[in-house]
Amino acid sequence: MNTFITKPSAASAAAILSATEGDELATALNRDCLCVTVNHDTLRRELDADGTDADLYREILATRPNLFSATAVFVTRAQVERMREIIRAVEAVVALPAYREAVLAEAPEIARFDPGPRGVFMGYDFHLGTAGPQLIEINTNAGGALLNTVLARAQTTCCETMKPLLPGPARVGALEDIFHQMFLREWRRQRGAQALTSIAIVDDAPREQYLYPEFVLFERLFRRHGRKAVIADPAELRIRDGKLWHEHQPIDLAYNRLTDFALAEPQHAVLRQAYLEGSVVLTPHPRAHALYADKRNLVALTDGARLRAWQVSEPVIHTLLTGIPRTVPVTRANAELLWARRRKLFFKPAAGYGGRAAYRGAKLTRRVWDEIVSGRYVAQEQIAPSERRLRQNGAETALKLDIRNYVYGGEVQLLAARLYQGQTTNFRTPGGGFAPVFCPAPEDDVSGNEIAGKEQA
Repeated sequence: MNTFITKPSAASAAAILSATEGDELATALNRDCLCVTVNHDTLRRELDADGTDADLYREILATRPNLFSATAVFVTRAQVERMREIIRAVEAVVALPAYREAVLAEAPEIARFDPGPRGVFMGYDFHLGTAGPQLIEINTNAGGALLNTVLARAQTTCCETMKPLLPGPARVGALEDIFHQMFLREWRRQRGAQALTSIAIVDDAPREQYLYPEFVLFERLFRRHGRKAVIADPAELRIRDGKLWHEHQPIDLAYNRLTDFALAEPQHAVLRQAYLEGSVVLTPHPRAHALYADKRNLVALTDGARLRAWQVSEPVIHTLLTGIPRTVPVTRANAELLWARRRKLFFKPAAGYGGRAAYRGAKLTRRVWDEIVSGRYVAQEQIAPSERRLRQNGAETALKLDIRNYVYGGEVQLLAARLYQGQTTNFRTPGGGFAPVFCPAPEDDVSGNEIAGKEQA
């Protein structure tokens, strides 16, 4: 896992924080350290590397000014370990045949097809509540991992306290190799020892997507490792001679960034056919979404009686019930009770993503409530996010934050924060956006400026 656990300088930290313990220091840094940590010259060089898309940095500034925050977020070792414990508990339940049978029975038919790959970049999103980290949702094809790798490489310091907290370039660079190896493992799980030659990064109208800059970074990454790579709209794909093609190039593996999780929309028919016929390796795929990211799964994961019926161990049940906010389905039978309790609840569509059509109960109107009751929604106990203070335009402000764990095969690869104002993360808040996550180590920790763990096969 590539959270960066770093050893603070006690003398410099005490000068502004009067805190030396790792947990206290992380809290104090989020509250009191107003550092601007992004070196924009370095960021420009990283984004415009390889001589391709030389205006990527300029395009981000012009069209996505709130993609990157100018500051960093700090977490404690206890928070890091607790998030890992909750993730392991979820993975233990997802592995159970009884769980899979239950969730797949409610999923689209395509989710029953198991081609072999696990699904790249699972996103476990947490709020750091007063009772510890709380898992608010899981997403497939979680965006931002490679963007955050570039952002971590562009970090600098503006005060003595920050200097010991920055990771070295070699440790950040190792992430790119880890990501490439992940795609190679996905390929081998379906194709064995066959050579992986070409990869397509697939999304609707890709240049119009907010995270298009990351598509460009993945295209470069794959090419640096000797793969042919292309960014493609699914409408540009064709099946010929038992293979999926983009123009004159056969495609071996498709990195799926679509939000049509069941590939049900007409414009995705070719990709759907290629996936089901085995003409292409697709990751992530509909089965991964059904097993992990359908918000109705949170209902099962917070239902103690159901977990016990599946013979889940009591320690795992305890971890889930204390680490995931209680979630229930919205039905006409419980609608009146949920409306009465709405101010303490957050409402999410079963197939939701990116905060779309999600509502904080206190903001609901009757019109929206009628739509929720008629749709496939869940109600989740509301967990207030923690905050990161920063200075912008000469004034101090506090932004909400969540912590995303990028996970593959149950192992955490990277943590990243998203800073925002409003109901959900939105990349519209001045000063907000992606931010790197650092974990100050206590004074007796000898690991120093080290990566907290190693990605496992």
